[in-house]
Amino acid sequence: MGIADDASLHLFVESRRTALFRSAYLLCGDRHEAEDLVQSTLVKVVLGGRRHGRLDNIEAYARKTLVNTFIAASRRFWRREQAYGEVPDRAGTSPDTDTGLAVRAALARLTAKQRAVLVLRYWEDLSVEATAEMLGMRENTVKSHTARGLAALRAEMAEELV
Repeated sequence: MGIADDASLHLFVESRRTALFRSAYLLCGDRHEAEDLVQSTLVKVVLGGRRHGRLDNIEAYARKTLVNTFIAASRRFWRREQAYGEVPDRAGTSPDTDTGLAVRAALARLTAKQRAVLVLRYWEDLSVEATAEMLGMRENTVKSHTARGLAALRAEMAEELV
């Protein structure tokens, strides 16, 4: 899908916001952070569409912008801090039997790049080649991030199920 004018940009934003939010939520693990990430991504996509005139593949541009914005934000120091009203009495969260919640929690403990690779490979259903191109990595790097990320998820899930 190419972008040639503001009407096309508006249509793209309206039609793809939910899909971008789902991917952002899987990357962030937090609804509010995901909303902020999607908003930042869409601003960059709209500005990029206007600046570059015509984007040949707006979907790929938006997805790449989403992942790059997430990785850049995760590198910032203030993102690593978590504020609590009260210090918890025990470490971790209470166990939850819902597999989806457990997987998202385990996904949140991976590095930003491993999360990005797993979301692009298994949620967005991109090939190794497309993921490598989108993230600016070599294919072997994508494969190693995938293998390490899946191994970490399996280990987390094994601990969760015990």
